[in-house]
Amino acid sequence: MSESNAISPLIKSKLHDFKQSVKLKCAKLGYHYLITPTMLLFLSPIVVIIAVHISTFSLQYLRDLWHHLRLNLVYVVICSTFLVFSLIVYFLSRARPIYLVDFACYKPEDALKCTRQLFMELSSLVGTFTEQSLEFQRKILERSGIGESTYIPEALMRTPQNPSLADARKEAEAVMFGAIDELFEKTKVKPKDIGIVIVNCTLFNPVPSLAAMVVNRYKIRRNVLSFNLGGMGCSAGVISIDLAKDLLQVHPNSYALVISMENITLNWYFGNEKSMLLSNCLFRMGGAAILLSNKRWDWRRSKYQLLHIVRTNKAADDKCFSCVTQKADSTGMVGVSLSKDLMAVAGDALRTNMTTLGPLVLPMSERLLFFTRSVGRKLFRMKVKPYIPNFKLAFEHFCIHAGGRAVLDEIEKNLQLTNWHMEPSRMTLYRFGNTSSSSLWYELAYTEAKGRIKKGHRVWQIAFGSGFKCNGAVWKALRKVHPEKEMNPWIDEIDQFPVDVPKFSVI
Repeated sequence: MSESNAISPLIKSKLHDFKQSVKLKCAKLGYHYLITPTMLLFLSPIVVIIAVHISTFSLQYLRDLWHHLRLNLVYVVICSTFLVFSLIVYFLSRARPIYLVDFACYKPEDALKCTRQLFMELSSLVGTFTEQSLEFQRKILERSGIGESTYIPEALMRTPQNPSLADARKEAEAVMFGAIDELFEKTKVKPKDIGIVIVNCTLFNPVPSLAAMVVNRYKIRRNVLSFNLGGMGCSAGVISIDLAKDLLQVHPNSYALVISMENITLNWYFGNEKSMLLSNCLFRMGGAAILLSNKRWDWRRSKYQLLHIVRTNKAADDKCFSCVTQKADSTGMVGVSLSKDLMAVAGDALRTNMTTLGPLVLPMSERLLFFTRSVGRKLFRMKVKPYIPNFKLAFEHFCIHAGGRAVLDEIEKNLQLTNWHMEPSRMTLYRFGNTSSSSLWYELAYTEAKGRIKKGHRVWQIAFGSGFKCNGAVWKALRKVHPEKEMNPWIDEIDQFPVDVPKFSVI
């Protein structure tokens, strides 16, 4: 009896907390639905008054008005000319809409699949890793969120591992050409129609460039604008989209081909510095090809329209700058170093990005809450926490760079996302690993394969990279995507996902 009396208050308190949370959620939802249509509520009476006033015009009044205009023909011509000129200036000066016709993600052959156990076996056969380094890699893999079906290049499958420049070129060609071939097959666009080619790859920058390799392989026309972006990290995919957008604004009726990838053949680290061993455990083989268009008639067959791109560079101090960087260790071996400050800097960069993007996409209710809270904190010195806008009211889908479990956990906490919103990112990390700048496209492909993309849905792609950068792209779906009609790296196995990814999985 005494035990039940002790438990009873606890149950009551939890029920009370639950009721309070439900009431709070209902209040927030009601507030959102009340504030969002505020402008419509203000404008509706004005529109009604104008309509009522126009309905009172008699036929005689209209005749008198016409007669008056005929007597003042000069003024009518001047006003009409000014109106037509203003409309012409408006239509010529406004930004061209940028359409994403389609995209393709490269799926390597099964022979290149690398289980976690195989990864550890290959690492142990290298001969340069100490027992402590091997154990460190094992611990990272067991907590990384990476599954048993990621891919590594052929050169790293060999024993002994002795990758060469030729091996790196072979990986680059397989990834780029595999994705581009599928893209051309999906869109039916001919290579000669491409006016802009942009390739981003951080760690592998050969001569001739990767962009030149694409132009030469597909015999793209001689006056093509080609760009090769290097050293920009995992956020370079959004930077490439931004560059393509700017070029498409000044080159009418053009197609832009964007290839986002990374090359790990010559960038595998064989030393024993822990911060540089992380990249071996997380980075995997992959890439994506994206076709953009500014042709107005392409909106009928395109999947998405680009709405916004927001770029944030937080390299204001050495801590930000060195979060993700390529360097040499004490023995001279080169690799990618991931700092322990990465998650904190990523969260800070994301908040800056949110502040810039918020006014562009958030509903009026969220903007008003953010504004009042900011005024209270800064103007009246009120001791209240900064308001974190609910971006779930602005976006239906989130594609967050699958850099690692810790990064995804940090972003989930900052944006207060649900497991459903995080699913594409976590499943991409599990199935394909960290494919650098192309991971955003594997995540969008996952969302499409699940049949979640409907007309009007908005997608926020969030990428993080060296520097330290946080870049975001916002897309609006122009039509419903039917997965049964898609060529997609997930299609053959999408029914197996999502899977439970434990925080620790022993090898």
